Amino acid sequence: MIGALLLGYLLGSIPFGLVFTRAAGLGDIRRVGSGNIGATNVLRAGGKALAAATLLADGGKGAAAVLLAGWAWGPATAAWAGLAAVLGHLFPVWLRFRGGKGVATGLGVLLAAAPLAGAVACAVWLAMAKLGRRSSLAGLAAFAAAPVAAWAVYGAGRGWLALAVAALVFARHHANIRRLLAGTEPRIGAGGHEPG
Repeated sequence: MIGALLLGYLLGSIPFGLVFTRAAGLGDIRRVGSGNIGATNVLRAGGKALAAATLLADGGKGAAAVLLAGWAWGPATAAWAGLAAVLGHLFPVWLRFRGGKGVATGLGVLLAAAPLAGAVACAVWLAMAKLGRRSSLAGLAAFAAAPVAAWAVYGAGRGWLALAVAALVFARHHANIRRLLAGTEPRIGAGGHEPG
């Protein structure tokens, strides 16, 4: 169990948004826009290609944590590794525990641990991003739907995992939620400080 948690945390803590933007010569992503290391802020600083790479890498590390831990220790332990990967992304030791919001990594965890629930969450994210044009709202809607889908399709075990990941994502979006309620949350592609 400890090995799986450590594996998940270390994978999750890789700050791909920061790595990619620095490799592209764009400096420290934490000094741009919202200061977040996620794909939305990378989109603002580095364009669509870097943002897509960040999205895929952040999702991939969550999926990798689940799949590797499942292979080494079994499916029950894999869920813990997935949760640890999300925590690693939120609180990476390399960045003084100041990480991202967990949406892409959480989606990767769900796609590996509960594929149908992960697919539902991705579909909700895409629909809300297209309709509402607010990254935070799309992420929150996706993780509101994920536990319901996971519980309905897979039962309590993976339902609890989806609920735990959703709770972490919602907690990290507390400022976004306040701005959404106030009507001041910027749209995707707009200026300002919309966290990614």
